[in-house]
Amino acid sequence: MTELDVVVVSYNSADELRGCIEPLTRLKGVTTIVVDNASTDGSLETLHGLELIVIECDSNGGFARGSNVGWRGGRSPYVLFLNPDSQIEPESIERLARTLDADPNLGAVAPKILNEDGSLAYSLRRFPRLRSTYAQALFIHRLFPRAAWTDELIRDESMYHYRWSPDWVSGACIMLRRDALDALGGWDERFFLFCEDIDLCKRLRAYGWGLSFEPEAVCVHVGGASAAKAAVLPLLAASRIRYTEKHHGRPRQVLERLGIALGSMTHALVGRNARRGHMRALIVSTAGNVRTS
Repeated sequence: MTELDVVVVSYNSADELRGCIEPLTRLKGVTTIVVDNASTDGSLETLHGLELIVIECDSNGGFARGSNVGWRGGRSPYVLFLNPDSQIEPESIERLARTLDADPNLGAVAPKILNEDGSLAYSLRRFPRLRSTYAQALFIHRLFPRAAWTDELIRDESMYHYRWSPDWVSGACIMLRRDALDALGGWDERFFLFCEDIDLCKRLRAYGWGLSFEPEAVCVHVGGASAAKAAVLPLLAASRIRYTEKHHGRPRQVLERLGIALGSMTHALVGRNARRGHMRALIVSTAGNVRTS
């Protein structure tokens, strides 16, 4: 196994954390680092007896901040960021590392992600565009699910059969070169949850690093098939606005806000379970200041 660090940021992940971590601790050359974001469910107690590095944070600063604490606590040339509800086999880790070995211009590589039932998770994405924001607000993406202009998710399963470079990949499982992380200054901690992976890939490309998808490496994301909870919809809205403001400026942010507001209203009208979350997202999209935590 290539020498590398695996960073897992955990927050109240007691049910799945050991299943993610235990196989990693048996791999030679792999340093497992768990960053606990002030969990209250006894998550760390489930790791008793395992050989790993545990970093306990005083508060929950979000995924990006926890990831930065983790990779800066290691020193291996490659860093694999893995969600606590995900599992990856040694062969897939090695495949990702060999991909970086083969091309020094690559800053990051991501595997194919499967849901727990074996179905494909759409982990390859296009960068946010206004046309897809409005298409989803008006449910046009459901009429034309494979049209590139209606959705940021790449739903064409044939695109998951070969190696290529998508705009960005899910942060649920991604391996980065430490040199690239150093150049970028790590993850942007202004993103508490959501869009930190889009931002990372955007900046990675801006710095001249390549990004690759490796279909021969597979990660199983247990939480991948679950629907978004209503409670996180305002965070998603805030992060989308923050991303637009950072990379596109004020005029585009205004249009993005309007698109998110429209989508929040239309989804609140047709959905019952997440109606409160959509209404809170509507408030976020029309507020003057954006908070992502």
